[in-house]
Amino acid sequence: MSTILVVEDNKDMNFLLSSILREEGYHVISVGNGARAIQEVKKKIPDLVLLDMRLPGMNGIEILERFRGIDNDMLVIMITAFAEVSDAVKAMKLGAYDYITKPFNNDELLITIRNAIKTRNLSQEVATLKSKLGEKEAIKKQFGESVAIKRVIKQVDLIAPTNMSVILQGKSGTGKEVFANLIHEKSQRKKKPFVALDCGAIPATLIESELFGYEKGAFTGANNTKEGKFEEANGGTLLLDEITNLPFDGQAKLLRAIEEKIVTHVGGKRKIAVDVRLIATTNLDFKEEIQNGNFREDLYHRLNEFQIELPLVSERIEDIPILAFEFLQDANKELGKRIKDFSDGAKKMMTSYSWPGNVRELKHVVKRATLMAEGNFIEPEDLSFVISDKTDAGSLLNNIDEGSSYDEIISKFEKELIISALEKANGNKTKAAESLSMNRKTLYRKMKSLNLFVPNTLD
Repeated sequence: MSTILVVEDNKDMNFLLSSILREEGYHVISVGNGARAIQEVKKKIPDLVLLDMRLPGMNGIEILERFRGIDNDMLVIMITAFAEVSDAVKAMKLGAYDYITKPFNNDELLITIRNAIKTRNLSQEVATLKSKLGEKEAIKKQFGESVAIKRVIKQVDLIAPTNMSVILQGKSGTGKEVFANLIHEKSQRKKKPFVALDCGAIPATLIESELFGYEKGAFTGANNTKEGKFEEANGGTLLLDEITNLPFDGQAKLLRAIEEKIVTHVGGKRKIAVDVRLIATTNLDFKEEIQNGNFREDLYHRLNEFQIELPLVSERIEDIPILAFEFLQDANKELGKRIKDFSDGAKKMMTSYSWPGNVRELKHVVKRATLMAEGNFIEPEDLSFVISDKTDAGSLLNNIDEGSSYDEIISKFEKELIISALEKANGNKTKAAESLSMNRKTLYRKMKSLNLFVPNTLD
């Protein structure tokens, strides 16, 4: 769960922002002035800061400069009134990621936040490993040593130095976004922006303005001119994540921009030349989407200058212990634990499991097991796997201790189901309850009876 620090002195606006973010599953810390904000940042760096431009005492620019002295890479989005847009632009030159203007559109606010966190996470994941271990060792530890993954790395090495568009196709959790970042890091554009856009998280009405930007007055709430993702990524790489979720009319406009290498703001007339390398990802079959009329064939062929198929975890079993150990190190650091390794039984259990959620599921399970483990090693009983549609009752029973009663078995399955729902909802109990078709009070009662009030996981 990402932590967002809201710095806003207006109590009503502070409450509104905090409520919107908590409803989306973010952990929110809210303060009303710069001094308190600096105190919070010194205690722990948040994943993102929403910083108002006008505050008592220090203004937003002064606070941003103080933030830079604490952590030069801190992710900050400025909140500004229309009359202060020039100040917001100055803030971006000082290192702010972006800005939003009051009154803001809730959807646009959330999209900006998601893209900021996603872009930063992707950029840091490969860069951190490379700085600690060197490129060759970093890639080995992050991806593994299986024949399947070595084939993918070889394809990345081949295509990265070019300017060709790339499609990364693979099921959810196979690491498409990380490989997209790796391609950028190995390209001639690595010193230019890497910008990620989640095509499935944007309402159809905002697709064009997100991609191409907009002019002041173009629509209700457009109080100033704003760049789109093509301009933000100019000279660098634009990741169109889960592109098959893009509405059909948006696909036509995207194709035109790619072919002409020109974008025009919504509500504007000026043509803006852009130089962007495109990487598109999907967890669906492009050919099926084209046959079903959901995706333009001409756009597919324009993007498909090179395609990389990412393997399932079940197709690279020998990588599981390598990946799990790296995730264990991360979890130890985050949770303040010192688990040494996995027992032989735990390793066997992990390599015998099908991992329908792929690398993402493995990472979540290792983190949870690290939290639950009481000894120096993670044991089989510490590994509780997410119940999925592909897991049948027989395979679930294999993980039940011999001699367990019917009630104990049902309780175990119920516990796993609730944990899975909470993880998918990023800890938001209201959303988890809705996904299980129960009310929040019922969920709380069941969590209490199953001893599921676990810090850092469910709050």
